[in-house]
Amino acid sequence: MEESVEPAVLSRYRKRTRRKLAFIVGLGAALVVVAGYALVSGPISVPLSELPSILLGRSSGVHATVIWNIRLPRIVAAVGAGLGLAIAGAVLQSVLRNPLASPYTLGISQAASFGAAFAIIVLGTGAVRDSGTTVLLHNPYTTTVCAFLASLGSTGFVLAVAKYKRASAETLLLTGIALASLFTAGTTAMQYFATNVQLATLVFWKFGDVGSATWKSNAFLWLCVALATLYFVRNAWEYNLLDAGDETARSLGVNVERTRLSGMVVASFLTAVVVSLFGIIGFVGLVVPHIVRRLVGGDERFLIPASCLGGGALLLASDTAARTLLSPIVLPVGIITSFIGVPLFVYLIVNGRDHW
Repeated sequence: MEESVEPAVLSRYRKRTRRKLAFIVGLGAALVVVAGYALVSGPISVPLSELPSILLGRSSGVHATVIWNIRLPRIVAAVGAGLGLAIAGAVLQSVLRNPLASPYTLGISQAASFGAAFAIIVLGTGAVRDSGTTVLLHNPYTTTVCAFLASLGSTGFVLAVAKYKRASAETLLLTGIALASLFTAGTTAMQYFATNVQLATLVFWKFGDVGSATWKSNAFLWLCVALATLYFVRNAWEYNLLDAGDETARSLGVNVERTRLSGMVVASFLTAVVVSLFGIIGFVGLVVPHIVRRLVGGDERFLIPASCLGGGALLLASDTAARTLLSPIVLPVGIITSFIGVPLFVYLIVNGRDHW
């Protein structure tokens, strides 16, 4: 009897694993399709037949210039930013065991925005481009450091509440919302004392937009995303054990406090990098991990790569819609992601833990 049960259990496990892998492959294929559509769509349409020769460097002219200098840097930035925000949200949800946790709802994005705004206005790390419609960060490293320090302060306060007050997950979420309001007020106060040029550029930057991406900023973004992703993948098993409860994780040799702290710090750094480069892009870190978790479960071995691909695909699709919906007017991608994320956020408030 026992011999017949074990193969059945193993068979179901393999079937579920194949289904999860198929879903991840499907996300990768969807990302490629969306990227292809983003390359050829816009005010200047590029024939699909020309795309291979352009990408291989065998073609020149207007279409090649548009692809290499405008659309491809934007696509690379959208995928990298979406990947970073989604994986940061997935890790925060795992270490806090709360489906509502994300860089946006915990106030990390707003704190990073405050630090980046401080660098742009006070330290002068931003410059005006295109008649004041976008911000070009000529010193993204200083901006990222300021954004990271501010986001680390927000993260530290949330962790302090968790440790010394033994707060519930819901209390931590409310604490994050309060911190988000505080840092938003601080950013608004700096806007009040900013010059007209600084105010115009900062307001546009706060919308969240990847249109200012350059190959240099993309290299910095992808380096940080790659290092953070490797760190999260390496600690995937510990995050799985945290999902079973702190006491169970400790009994299996996990340093719960260090794992939770390091995960939140790296997630904060990743959020700070994205925010310092492209502004606040809300709800990607909330929407994508939540949807992916419902489809592949909470196993971090599948959740992390699926969140990466899903985040890249969602933000790229949102940015493509922002470019094409009202063409030739280009909307900030943060507006599109907010329209997508707010209804789901309301749904999570009502049914947040039904599938956890």
